[in-house]
Amino acid sequence: MLLVQRMTPFFTSQEDFRLRLVFAYQYFSIEKGGEIYQFVPTEGKEIVINIKSLQVENLGEVFVFQKGNRFIRLPLYQLLLISDLHIHLTTIMESTLKLEIPIPKVVSEEAALLIAALEQQNQLRMIDYALETNNRQLFIQLMEGLRTI
Repeated sequence: MLLVQRMTPFFTSQEDFRLRLVFAYQYFSIEKGGEIYQFVPTEGKEIVINIKSLQVENLGEVFVFQKGNRFIRLPLYQLLLISDLHIHLTTIMESTLKLEIPIPKVVSEEAALLIAALEQQNQLRMIDYALETNNRQLFIQLMEGLRTI
C-alpha cells in the first residue's frame, strides 16, 4: 500500500459544483517501500471533485512520482484504490469548502463495538502473558480490571 506523505494543492478553485485541486513540485509526495517519491507534473496535475456527489471526476488522469531516476506512473483511480489519498482529499475538502462530512451513527456505533472487542481481546492476551511469565502482580491487576467491566 502506498501512503501519501504530503498533499497540499498549489492552487484551488471552485467552479459551479466542481472543486479543482492543482498540484506542483514538492506539494505532493508518496511513500512506497520506505522511500519517498516526489510528484512530477509531467502528465496529470489536477484532481477535479464534484461537490454535489463528492466524487472524483477525472479518474483517468495519470500522476507521475519520481525518486532519482525511478518513476511511478499511476492513474488517479488506481492511486485512490491503493493509497490513503481519499483521507487527504476529505481533509482538503473540509478545510476548503468548510464542509463537515458527518459520520453516520451506525458507523460510529459499529466502530465503538469493534474497539471494545479489541480492548477485551488485548486484555485476555495480557492475562495470558502474565500467566506465561509468572507475573502474579500483573495477573491480579488484570483480573481486577476484568471484574469492573
